Amino acid sequence: MSILINIAYLLSISLFIFGLKFLGSPRTARKGNLLSMLAMLIAVLVTLLDRQIVDFVYIIAGIILGGLIGTVAAKKVQMTAMPQMVAVFNAFGGLASALVVIAQYLRFPDQTVLSNAVTIPLTLFIGMLTFSGSLMAFAKLQELIKGSPITFSGQKILNFILHLAILMLIVLFVLNPGIDRLYLLLLVLFISGLVGITLVLPIGGADMPVVVALLNSYSGLAAAASGFVIDNYVLIVSGAIVGASGLILTNLMCKAMNRSLMNVLFAAVGQETDPGAAAGKRVVTRYTPVDAAMILENAQSVIIVPGYGLAVAQAQYALQDMVELLQKNGTSVLYAIHPVAGRMPGHMNVLLAEANVPYDLLKDMDEINEEFQTTDVVLVAGANDVINPAAREKGNPLSGMPILQVDQAQSIIVIKRSLSPGFAGVDNGLFYDQKTMMVFGDAKEMLLKIGANLKKE
Repeated sequence: MSILINIAYLLSISLFIFGLKFLGSPRTARKGNLLSMLAMLIAVLVTLLDRQIVDFVYIIAGIILGGLIGTVAAKKVQMTAMPQMVAVFNAFGGLASALVVIAQYLRFPDQTVLSNAVTIPLTLFIGMLTFSGSLMAFAKLQELIKGSPITFSGQKILNFILHLAILMLIVLFVLNPGIDRLYLLLLVLFISGLVGITLVLPIGGADMPVVVALLNSYSGLAAAASGFVIDNYVLIVSGAIVGASGLILTNLMCKAMNRSLMNVLFAAVGQETDPGAAAGKRVVTRYTPVDAAMILENAQSVIIVPGYGLAVAQAQYALQDMVELLQKNGTSVLYAIHPVAGRMPGHMNVLLAEANVPYDLLKDMDEINEEFQTTDVVLVAGANDVINPAAREKGNPLSGMPILQVDQAQSIIVIKRSLSPGFAGVDNGLFYDQKTMMVFGDAKEMLLKIGANLKKE
């Protein structure tokens, strides 16, 4: 029986690895999701058979309740709210790991070996930090609290003291088996929750994609650590895979912004600014959807730059309908995708795939930046920071961040509700360029009007 269980665990681990591999491309992402779901199903079923379950009633109730919540969330949550949902799921992952090790300790309080004496409080620390930090990220993304950095005097000193307190509690837990160590674990839980809050508070909205990826990694590390406590190999390996892939993604996101992780966590990027003051004496060129349709109609090549505003307006379908009209007219159309467009990694890719945009039209920043110079028209739909020329200047939150070289195009059409800055809080000089035509309004409404005028041509 144990051999069959180990074989099933090995199969589950293999499916997790292949699933992650397939998730690396929009073309194979659905297959990756299905393989990962199958891997989790196998792992859960085998674990239930392999372990001593006190009462299957609670297990079945949990599966049904969790399945219902997941189904409703998947069907009801809009694509624009996907980053918030990922943050909440990260929070639940961290909390689940913390609850697992607490339950294991309560079952066998006198049988905690030295290795687990370290792993149990460490898992609680990572799990609870992930829980509170992810909830704080959710609150910022959902705009329940302001997205700009929240700082106060002595914040870094407080973080240092809290981390030092966690370390001291872990040492006490390991070195004093004779005392009632449950109180120490509860203190670890409480202080770790505070750490998660104080770490995310000073991080601005511009850096939320990095924070979500990092917290996802933390949830994997917490799961792997809990696997050591309950001696479950598939939990160890799958948690380690999530942790490692999350750290790799975090690193890639930092490189995309040309910033270090320490700068993201502690530089408080994204202070709120007054867009009116920045734009006070500057003039923009205003165009109507009719004007934009005429310019696009006469263009031989068009590059589209989607941003979070496109997602907010649910305008991906209207955009694709407009693109199909241009293609029927013989216009060459490509999409330029910045690594941190939207509020989470891959946000734009998934959004456009939802509207059946062919994958070969989606071009990464490095692939397409050289083509802006030879492109007739660039259509920007809701993007801001990722096209802001201020990134080439020094002394602002975007300094050094690689951007899409939109300002090198011959003509630029920008669809945007207002001149307000992006998440980084930096006014965008591209909007005031003489070759930039601003079409103010809801992205979906404007794209539908442009498409309607293209049909009349």
